[in-house]
Amino acid sequence: MAINSVGENLATNGEIDYTKTVKDKTALGKDDFMKLLLVELQHQDPTEPMDSEKILTQTSQLATLESSQNTTDALEKLSNSMLNTQEFSTIAAIGKRADLGSDAVTHDEGSNTKFEVYFPEDIKSGNVEISDVDGNVIATIPIEMDEDAAGNKLDKKDAGVYQFEWDGFKKNGDNAESGVYHINAKYRDPELNEHSTRLGAYPIESVKFEEGKAFVKLGSSYVPLSSIVEVY
Repeated sequence: MAINSVGENLATNGEIDYTKTVKDKTALGKDDFMKLLLVELQHQDPTEPMDSEKILTQTSQLATLESSQNTTDALEKLSNSMLNTQEFSTIAAIGKRADLGSDAVTHDEGSNTKFEVYFPEDIKSGNVEISDVDGNVIATIPIEMDEDAAGNKLDKKDAGVYQFEWDGFKKNGDNAESGVYHINAKYRDPELNEHSTRLGAYPIESVKFEEGKAFVKLGSSYVPLSSIVEVY
């Protein structure tokens, strides 16, 4: 479902690049054309000076080249500005909730399936429900309370992301076939108010950039920003 990777700290692990940058001489710039024009005027035959129309043509070409270069520079600055704006917008999403647009997991018959669900409110009691593609609830997983240091069960679970493991058995004891299943949860908060949540919606905990692409941390995994369908 997600890309789970560890970022590198360039401040401590990065290598210094001592490679000398060499200017590309395969293409002529506007300064090169200006030098050629001046050299041509300097070495022209005084008895047969260069045609004024030819000079105007070359000057016009020089102006066109400079205009083209200015446009290229402006577009490059605009592109960099838009990229920086996008990065800042992504960082600003930290703390908001991201929706991946699906509550489904893929299950392989005979194996256990792990997944994570985010609960926006504290939990007093509740169950996670596994449904088939027709919407039938085929299995439930009780939400267990944690224990304190003395081994006593706590009265509630704090709001947050919790991992669950489905053993692949249906309520009737049969093994669930391989396929896609949907994960939803119904629970009560300490004031006994009813709530529901589902797999696929998590708070954005952090953002990292790799090779120009943004990845956001949802639960215990990093997913590409492009996988998110909504942020709210």
